[in-house]
Amino acid sequence: MRVIFQNRAYACPSGKRRRNFERCLRTTIAAIAASLLVSVSSLSAGAQNYPNEVIKIIVPFAAGGGVDVVARIIGPKLSEALGQPVIIENRGGAGGMLGAAAVAKAAPDGYTLLLGTGSTHGTNSSVYKKLSYDPIRDFTPVVLVSQSPLMLLVRPTLAAKSVAELIALARGEPGKLTFGSYGFGSITHLSAELFTTMANIQAKHVPYRGSAPALVDLLGGHIDFVFDGIQTSLAYVRSGKLRLLGIASLTRTPLLPDAPTISETLPGFDTTLWFGLFAPADTPKPIVDKINGKMNAVLALPEVRESFAKLGFDVVGGGPDILAQRVDTELKRWVDLVREKNINVEP
Repeated sequence: MRVIFQNRAYACPSGKRRRNFERCLRTTIAAIAASLLVSVSSLSAGAQNYPNEVIKIIVPFAAGGGVDVVARIIGPKLSEALGQPVIIENRGGAGGMLGAAAVAKAAPDGYTLLLGTGSTHGTNSSVYKKLSYDPIRDFTPVVLVSQSPLMLLVRPTLAAKSVAELIALARGEPGKLTFGSYGFGSITHLSAELFTTMANIQAKHVPYRGSAPALVDLLGGHIDFVFDGIQTSLAYVRSGKLRLLGIASLTRTPLLPDAPTISETLPGFDTTLWFGLFAPADTPKPIVDKINGKMNAVLALPEVRESFAKLGFDVVGGGPDILAQRVDTELKRWVDLVREKNINVEP
């Protein structure tokens, strides 16, 4: 008999003498048990000493976006709380897939973390034909950091001053209106497709490479409406350069208390951006618990909450289970829409 454990072979030759075989088998079991004990002890010691080196948070999108801004708010505070440097590394591409895949393959020691989103742990699994990571099996949820609703914005010259008027305008001229997005298969694309489906209207999709170029064309009157984050478009709304028709959440946002929600016209409409901290799968629970506790302390700081509020983000926090539930909900919510609209992206 030959057993492989942790790349080491243990062999007990079979033969006529049963007593020798049993003695060899007992020795093999004892050796494996000892190896397991050493492994558990090493993990325990590593968790107790954590952290003792630089911690890296990978942002799976380019610098300057909402995910990056949030990472750079929490990074220095988490560094203070853990007593070790925390660096932010931007690794964008493929809707966040490249950065997420890098963390999925990293050592599960708490030194490489991912600030994931509803794209990396939601829409990507539905729209990409091949995903280079599994959003459930390859990650350990740590904490849900923040959430923020999208906003439905139109060019100021469009003859619609409410969600109901936009729907009526689209129904009057089916297929004439155009909407922009961050890119094909992005959360803003799917949000607009969900909106047209629930409103029973038709509109033409114009994909862009991110929020900035989409907003430029909306400001220039080249497209009619977009779904965009509060942090990137609030200034345009307040200056009157863009018209806000509705907040894409079930409740109004304190940042714009007079702005109606889309759900007030289309009951149940809710597309919220969220950011969560993930570790690679199999990261020891004591390490996950320590990061979670420190992050909750960081999120409770008045200066952090104030910085988030200015960007239109709500602090969430809580245990890893809250983030796990959010991922589960996000993974399920887009499947039918993507299939119905035939939205597929080649990696």
